[in-house]
Parts: sequence; C-alpha cells; structure tokens
Amino acid sequence: MVESWATSSGTPAKVFGVDLHVEVGAGGLRAGLMDALREAVRNGRLAPGARLPSSRSLAADLGVARNTVADAYAELVAEGWLTARQGSGTRVAQRTAPRRPQPAGPRQSARRTPAYSLIAGSPDLASFPRAEWLKASRRALTAAPHEAFGYGDPRGRIELRTVLADYLARARGVHADPERIVVCAGFVHGLMLLGRVLRARRVREVGVESYGLDVHRDLLTQAGLRTPPLPFDEHGTLTAGLGAAKGLGAVLLTPAHQFPVGVALPPDRRAEVVDWARATDGLILEDDYDGEFRYDRQPVGALQGLDPDHVVYLGTASKSLAPGLRLAWMVLPERLAGEVAEEKGNVDWSCGALEQLTLAEFISSGAYDRHVRGMRLRYRRRRDQLVAALAERAPEVRVSGIAAGLHAVLELPPGTERAVIQAAAWQGLALQGLSAFRHPGTPPARDALVVGYAAPTDSGWAGALDALCRVLP
Repeated sequence: MVESWATSSGTPAKVFGVDLHVEVGAGGLRAGLMDALREAVRNGRLAPGARLPSSRSLAADLGVARNTVADAYAELVAEGWLTARQGSGTRVAQRTAPRRPQPAGPRQSARRTPAYSLIAGSPDLASFPRAEWLKASRRALTAAPHEAFGYGDPRGRIELRTVLADYLARARGVHADPERIVVCAGFVHGLMLLGRVLRARRVREVGVESYGLDVHRDLLTQAGLRTPPLPFDEHGTLTAGLGAAKGLGAVLLTPAHQFPVGVALPPDRRAEVVDWARATDGLILEDDYDGEFRYDRQPVGALQGLDPDHVVYLGTASKSLAPGLRLAWMVLPERLAGEVAEEKGNVDWSCGALEQLTLAEFISSGAYDRHVRGMRLRYRRRRDQLVAALAERAPEVRVSGIAAGLHAVLELPPGTERAVIQAAAWQGLALQGLSAFRHPGTPPARDALVVGYAAPTDSGWAGALDALCRVLP
C-alpha cells in the first residue's frame, strides 16, 4: 500500500507540488487513467499548457505503480494529448479550441463593440498611480499589526478612519470623527446599508433627484422604500417645498455637482434642505462622488458641514483613484453610526484590510493629494479641449453646468437626442443621453448628451472627440 500523506512512522511524506483530481474508471488501471485524462482534456477541465503531476507524484496519490502512470503518460504523448520536455515536465498539448456556434438572431449584426466610449462615470484608469500605490502597500503591509488580518471592526480599520477624518475635514469641510465613519465596499454598498437601516427606523420614502442613476433608486426600492422624484429646475433640486412633502424621511442629493445635470446646489437651497432636516428630524444623504474636481474655482465644501447631525456624508475613491478598489466611506450622525455598523456586520460585507491600510498610508504620505491635483489638471485640460472643439465644429451645441467633475452636459436642439445617440452608434461611439437618467416620474424636459471625457486613453481621446463632433447637429 502506498502511503501518500504520511508515513507510518509519523514522518511527513514528501510533497511533489502539483495536485490533480482524477477518477480512474473500470477497464484496467492504465486504460482507465488514460480515459480519465483524455476526458479531462476534452471537456476543458485540463486546459492547454496545464502542467500535470510527475508520474511518481500521481502514482503515490492514486496508490498505483509508478510505471502504470509513466506508461499512460507516454501513450498520451504519442497520441498528441500531452507533451513532455526535459525540465518542463508533462503538460497538456496546445490545441485549437473548437469554435462554439453563436446563436443567430435578427439583431446580431447590429451589435458591435464601440471603438470609442464617452459614457460618464469612469475616471482615467490608465493614470492609476501604480508605483505610488505599490510603495504605500509595502509600507502598510510592513507596519500592519497581526490583528489586522483578522475579521476586525465592521466600521473598518481604525488607521483608515483616522486618516479619513483628518483629510475630509481639511479638503471637504466635513465634521468627522473616526468613531462615526464606516468604510464600505463602494457607494452602492453604503447606500444599501443605509436603505436597510432607514427601513428599520420606519422611514417609508426617500426623495431622490429628478435625474440620477437608476441603480441607486433600485437599491432603495429593494429596501422597501419609495423614491419619489424631487422637483427640479435649471439650478438643480427645488428644496423650498420639502416641508409640504408628507411622509418624506430622507433625501438623496449630489449637491456639489449634480449627477448628471452638472449644476451645484445654490447656497439658499443648501440652507433650505438643512432647515427641512432639522425641522422634521429627517436625513440628507449627501453623495459627494467627485467633489474634489472643480476647475473654475475652489471646490464647494460638503453640505455635511452645515449640520453633521442630519447629514450622512458618502465619499468614494472610485472617481479619484479607481472603482475597482471598492473603497468608500460614510460619515454618519452619532445616532446612526452604531446601527449602520451593526447592519454592515450582519450582512458581512467588508473591504480587505490591506486595501484599507494601503489607502490610509497613501493619504497620510501626501500621495493622494498629489494624485488628485494631477488629475484635476488632466481632466480640466480634457474639458477645455471638448469645449474648444464644440465651439469650432458644433457652435450650436452649448455646454451647460459648472466646470467640474468627469463629465459635461451638451444641450441639443429639441427632438434630436435619440437621433444623435443612434448616429454615434454607427460611428462606433458609445454615448448616453440625458433621458437615460430621468426618473420615471419626471416628465421629459430637454434633449442633451452626458459626455464622460475622463475615461478615454490619450491615444483614443482625439478619435472619440472627432467622432462626437461628427454626429452633433
């Protein structure tokens, strides 16, 4: 009997390094092994180039003679299923995978991958500061305490919450305390947690902006909350009538740079919505998704600074760094902090400790500030180039909204939005119209494009801009 895991004397058996699950069927050991390996290659479980265990290792695992495995390997090499080279071991032979037939359909020919994309919402991923992030990660990993690799506090690592409290106070005017910050895996995760907590507090309605992301409305709806649209005009959400809205327990706003319309909430309306929250003990959910990117003046401070007890501030690294980091944060009123942390612990969603420690180091070292300043200049240059190209090639198209963020709104002649979107598709350009973001309860008001100018690569930006100008009326 072959002892594959431990010897009878208690001395550990030698580990050979490559594991392979294979079930040898009937018909003799060698033939059964060959059939099992052929089937594993045929169905793709063993991919081309995959390394197989040595004959000695596999024989020990299966409890058979080594010669049985060696003979099976040799015959499969002769048949072309495997390859064997000195020093490289035995591997699955490279084979051309059969092409799977694609389902035919009348719309199949119309589906084309766009050559360019000006879809809003993504930063310049090519500019992610890899070298600085790697340095911060190494420093964070070296300094991390052992307990950092446990389950930890559902609010997030204290190192990151402490650094965020200082940064948000300095850069965004947020009144923050580490004990009132909860780190979450993106804005959507944070909103999901808030929706559940609000529903548990017997809130029935969360007012949302007339234009915004449907995924945010859907999350609140899934939590059992109604999401009526708030009145809207060219300056943003109308807040004077909030007191007359019966049953409204919270509002979700993007006050620094409304998404997607692109306006900043005027000072008098900021004061009105805070007065409403104080008078009704309501909550303001402030989505500060790109508040650090203002190009024509100093960024407007966060609404949370006006009343930290009635505003939940939500920030994220998705626009300043990259959405793939899955790092966001909430600064909560004291009365909510414990409930949200408990809810986060209950659903067991969290960000990795190393990513949190790396971001804390990245911010405290000054690398985050340097990166944001550099990207601010880059995005401003892109926006200026967009405005200049429109002035030269499409002078009838006006850019509305403030000079901020990662997208711009292009006002179109009435009735032309859908035609422009279709023409862009034929040009290989992915675009979105303003109507794609309109709340179902909001009547159509204007035709416009929402153009994300941050995401294209440097080599693709000129082509995307040219394609955009060709389809504009």
